[in-house]
Amino acid sequence: MKFSKLTEYFEKLEETSSRLSLIDILSDLFKETPASEIEEIVYLIQGRLAPFFVPLEIGMAEKNVAKAIAFAFDTTPEKVTKEFNKLGDMGLTAESLRSGNKLNTNENMQLGLSFSLKKVTVGDLTVSQVFETLTKIANTKGEGTVEKRQNLLSTLLQKMDAKSAKHLVRIPLGNTRLGIGDPTVLDGLATAKLGDKSKRKLLEGAYNRTSDLGLIAKTLWEKGLSGVEKLEVRVGSPIRSELCERLPTPDKVIEKMEEVDAQYKYDGFRVQIHKDGNRVRMFSRNLEEMTHMFPELITASLKQVKAENVILDSEALAYNPDSEEFLPFQETTKRRRKHGIEEAAKSLPLKAFVFDILYKNGKQLLDKPLSERMEILKETIMEDDILIRTKNQIIKDPKVLATLLEDSISRGLEGLVVKKLESPYEAGGRNFNWVKLKRHSAGELNDTIDCVLLGYITGKGKRIAFGAGALLVGVYDKKTDEFVTVSKIGTGLTDEEWREVHKRADRISVSKKPARVNSTIVPSVWIKPEIVLEVLADEITRSPVHTAGKTEEEPGYALRFPRLVSFRSSDKKAEDATSVEELIEMFKQQVR
Repeated sequence: MKFSKLTEYFEKLEETSSRLSLIDILSDLFKETPASEIEEIVYLIQGRLAPFFVPLEIGMAEKNVAKAIAFAFDTTPEKVTKEFNKLGDMGLTAESLRSGNKLNTNENMQLGLSFSLKKVTVGDLTVSQVFETLTKIANTKGEGTVEKRQNLLSTLLQKMDAKSAKHLVRIPLGNTRLGIGDPTVLDGLATAKLGDKSKRKLLEGAYNRTSDLGLIAKTLWEKGLSGVEKLEVRVGSPIRSELCERLPTPDKVIEKMEEVDAQYKYDGFRVQIHKDGNRVRMFSRNLEEMTHMFPELITASLKQVKAENVILDSEALAYNPDSEEFLPFQETTKRRRKHGIEEAAKSLPLKAFVFDILYKNGKQLLDKPLSERMEILKETIMEDDILIRTKNQIIKDPKVLATLLEDSISRGLEGLVVKKLESPYEAGGRNFNWVKLKRHSAGELNDTIDCVLLGYITGKGKRIAFGAGALLVGVYDKKTDEFVTVSKIGTGLTDEEWREVHKRADRISVSKKPARVNSTIVPSVWIKPEIVLEVLADEITRSPVHTAGKTEEEPGYALRFPRLVSFRSSDKKAEDATSVEELIEMFKQQVR
């Protein structure tokens, strides 16, 4: 497929404000895509060159992309910057400068382009040729990296029409602006190949085991649905995490679940540990690789794990060795960094509480009951003070469960996670096989809500200086793959946090409502749904204004007196936010 053809579809995707239209456009694109390019096109739709867990990032700064545009279109970096300041988007800048401009044909600009591509006329580059060169840019290292990357990008731009140039330069900047979630891509694949988006569920199981949309698409094209269903867990590819439902009291837990395996709930980073021989890799809940950040967990895994290859599910917390106490999430999050890792490891050492085992010595364990997985885990982890096997207790008496909850709270922990003894590990699932039981400090059972920032209303008075006066936030509707509004937040942020929100939000602001956002409220500025905020509210109420859970007959749900607790984007994707189903369940469970 010509890259120019792909960008015609990108244009349609960018312009639509309807999620159903997104699915139709994707389906049409996929129907035209050969098996040799389907994997590459799926990754490009995600703005990537590989699945999220592969650390292959182009990562070019705006000033370097501006220089590449200048070289390609025979102008100066200053003129590119001036146009960018006017348009506010480097893609639109490239489109504007490409239109009607003479190309730079200097042979020195062609050093990074293969001989075969030098002869390609404008608009004739294929998706594979572009993908190959972008991958070369991402893999360029060492002396002269910046100049080499600029040269490679410039030589690609020389062969682009205006629309293709617009979408190309957004890829190395990580700003594709398509706003397409993984479920929507799966809907498009199912519609194109299986005839109906409702058959997405037939693909989801394999996706939850492999976390690789490109692999799902390529397998579906080459081997059909039966091939997809045979895709297994692989060490080195993260499994999508199983998540918890909520129940309000120990009595309700035992009433619904009868006998449970109860474990302490820690508020840290969800870390999936993959060991293959002497190689250890670690992944976050949102599928990012974070191995290099936690050297002590690598050492501990090699020392304590008695298996040639294994996948473990754990929660990592920062630990204060002087006071012998675990630190809150906001302290733990300081360990996520690219630089100063050794110093951080000394000042904020980590411990990882291992609570499940998903794979061992060539065999996936997802379908084995929890009780059996716990026995395998006991045999696999040698006791030490870094990797700690989470203590578990079998309980069927609500009074015993209540006592254990009190014990957890007294230790400064969040509460408990209780699990059905015979339940499998349902990758990507959220159901009543796992339930979290938490208690608010005031004595009521309560919980925070993970919301997604959808936009902001411009500030007034003192807040004019911050840029944002109130935040429009929403939750995730899994059924429709949409973000629906639940509240406006105007309190709970310090002056510095207002500035931080404004800075983060403006990087991903868009000119119109994203297609996957369902809102009757129009903020001053729309934001791509990426930033996750932990929010506490007094209660959940019904609201005709907000779209969370709203139907033709019933009003939606809203948060009363919401306030920001923390940013959670470091460990959660927008799709990991609280779901509409959870919100409705929390509404039913409120103490009235």
